[in-house]
Amino acid sequence: MPKINNETDLEYRYRVIDIKSASFCAAKWYNATIWLGSGQTTSCHHPLPHAIDLEAIRHNPKALHNTAKKKFERSQMQNGERPSGCEYCWKIEDIGRDNVSDRVYKTVIYSDEDLNHAFTTAPTDDVDLRTLEISFDRTCQFACSYCNPAFSSTWVNDIRKNGPYIGLVSDGRNHFTHTHDHSQLYKFGETNPYVEAFFRWWESDLHRTLDELRITGGEPLMSAYTWQLIDWFKTNKGKSQTRLAINSNLGTEVDIDRLLASTQGMSIDLYTSNESISLQAEYIRSGLVWDDWANNVERLLDSGQFRGIHVMCTINALCLEGLPALLDCIVQWKTEYGREAVNFTLNILRFPSFQSPLVLSDELRTQYKNRLYGWQLRYRNSEFVHNYERNHVQRLIDYLDVVKTPHSDAFELPKLRNDFRQFYAQYDQRRGKNFTETFPELANWYNEIEI
Repeated sequence: MPKINNETDLEYRYRVIDIKSASFCAAKWYNATIWLGSGQTTSCHHPLPHAIDLEAIRHNPKALHNTAKKKFERSQMQNGERPSGCEYCWKIEDIGRDNVSDRVYKTVIYSDEDLNHAFTTAPTDDVDLRTLEISFDRTCQFACSYCNPAFSSTWVNDIRKNGPYIGLVSDGRNHFTHTHDHSQLYKFGETNPYVEAFFRWWESDLHRTLDELRITGGEPLMSAYTWQLIDWFKTNKGKSQTRLAINSNLGTEVDIDRLLASTQGMSIDLYTSNESISLQAEYIRSGLVWDDWANNVERLLDSGQFRGIHVMCTINALCLEGLPALLDCIVQWKTEYGREAVNFTLNILRFPSFQSPLVLSDELRTQYKNRLYGWQLRYRNSEFVHNYERNHVQRLIDYLDVVKTPHSDAFELPKLRNDFRQFYAQYDQRRGKNFTETFPELANWYNEIEI
């Protein structure tokens, strides 16, 4: 159900969502991320992924999305119960009644008819997706600090060459102790039944029911399946109303020329990631060259071929110093290319929890919270900042101020800080980086951590 009379996100939540159920989220029905390399899925980027039933998809490719776990959680939401995997949104809302969680943004994009169908249909029934994020494999030339071998082949090579990270004791330790072979179940050239099921579904009816298909990775522009889908859209122009969107790290090795040539005449969205600037961004997102990334964003904006460039910021303990400068950069692009040409979202990292901004000292959290508040004040009347972008900044301010633990199963703070220090000491050695030189504001706190 769309907003009416310029109502706020919060007013929409009270009028539409909470009337149905205090825990309702349309993403549980109509949105999915599916990792075809590992045979896993989730309803959005917050709940942990779970396994897809291989036997089920042999007979019904819709089971890539309509898993038993999702169906159970749909029944919970219909009854006003909170699925535990959706803890991120409950934590944001429990900060205070006026906080807007992502379940609002994941619901407002769907029609009144879709929402009524979701809330009244039997939870055992299959539903057709409206928005889908798909990953074919984990091939990626980056090895970002908050990523791991499950999502990056470069991370796999790091672990194979240097062995596991040692001395980690908290809930995030297993991210960095092995190569996560379960995330790439089939070797390149082998038949992957999950990929086969996806293309069967796509050709049969998914391309008719889907509003948006978003391809992620790894780095999806390094996957032949991505180019296959781009070619499908060009060859079958007018056959599908599905919007195409692509995630890309826009790194040096990404073939921007091919992307621009292959998508000419199309209108697609491009999602990219960053959360800081210059050397700090390059430290966090190992493999990134800041100038190349910024130049590639500007090349895409100059082309005019894209509906929007969306910058996804993963908010971790290292990015808060440089985050306001990145947001300034994005606002500057807005002034040059238009308010709708580029935007940002702030997605607060929970896993691995030792990289959460909540591991920082109270003094540092207050310092960064105040800087973000200053950013809000500077742009409070700017026509180039969307209300949802202001909401994202405000909820990060509130998060830094109020929330004490990244998630309900997180270890106690001393163990998280131990892992923070252990991890980045080894990260520096493996990647040829220097934490204290790159993050001088964190240096004293970092050096005082007892391990």
